[in-house]
Order: sequence, then structure tokens, then C-alpha cells
Amino acid sequence: MKLEVLEKNGCYHIYNRGINGCLIFQNDENKNFFLKQLSKYLLDKISIFGYCLMDNHFHLVIRLNEEEEIVTQAFSNFFNSYAKAFNKEMDRTGSLFEKHFKRIRLNGDDYLKQLIVYVDLNPKHHLDLKFQDYKHSSYQAFISNKETKIEKEEVLMLFGGLENLIFCHNQRNDFLTEKHTFE
Repeated sequence: MKLEVLEKNGCYHIYNRGINGCLIFQNDENKNFFLKQLSKYLLDKISIFGYCLMDNHFHLVIRLNEEEEIVTQAFSNFFNSYAKAFNKEMDRTGSLFEKHFKRIRLNGDDYLKQLIVYVDLNPKHHLDLKFQDYKHSSYQAFISNKETKIEKEEVLMLFGGLENLIFCHNQRNDFLTEKHTFE
């Protein structure tokens, strides 16, 4: 599979999962550490528009603020740092993630908005959990008054405000709930 080339100022869906579908997060502390390392290695090189950390995979919605080589190396350092710490804590060896992180370039604001909603609703997709209560997605950062490292103001402008962001998330959630009911 040929990997999408990352370009400065481009927006991307970045995602990966545990090798062979294994868990990459065993607990909330792992998820918090992942976000801490993400910030440490990448925050000055990317802008984050959305994220969701599930037990065996993650999603990031980002824009590159630096050239591809710099960002790719930072991602490599980030993933290696997390994997080493996780392996040490879990007394395991070997690869944690699938070989390369996946990336899809986003074309246009509509795609970006749809992806942010999709990523935030991942707990509903995979675990049938209430996305509104899920602690490890960007949705909480959008609706909270707490300081955040994601591009909250830019995302709220993209959606036309907080009320519309909430409406778009709830509308998609209702659609998924109805679809699930009729299957």
C-alpha cells in the first residue's frame, strides 16, 4: 500500500491500530500518557482538530505546520516513545503498532467536519457507548471550558459555533442509533 505523502498545511486523518489488533491502551493512564507524548513530540509541528483513543486503535485529525520530513520523524519518535513505555509497563516486547500509520488527506471543510464528527463518535461505532461521556476524544474538549491543546476555536468556527457542533454530533449519533435499531 502506497502511503499518502504528507504536505505542509495539509489536513489529514491519521490512524493506526495495535499489531494483529492487540490492545495499545490497557487503561486510562496509557491514554493520558499517549496524549502527553503526542503533545511533547508533535504539538509545535501539527495542529490537532480531533482525536479519539480506543483500546486497540486511535484517530487523529491534524494539519501539518512543518514540512513532511520533520513531522514524519516526530511521529516516529512519538510512536517509539509510547511503544517503549507501554512495552515496559506491560512486560512485553516487539512491535506495538501496525507497520506504518495510515494517513488520508482531507479535501475541503465538509470532509473535515464529517471526519471530526466520525472520530468523536468512535465510542458509539465500536463499543455502543455514549460519545458525550467518553473521556478520550476531542468532543469533551469542544464542549468544556477547560484549556485544551486542540484547535477548539478554529473547529467551532468551522461548525458555525458550539451549538451547531453539538447538533451535528447528535444528528449523526441519532442516525447511527436508528440504523442500528433497524438492522
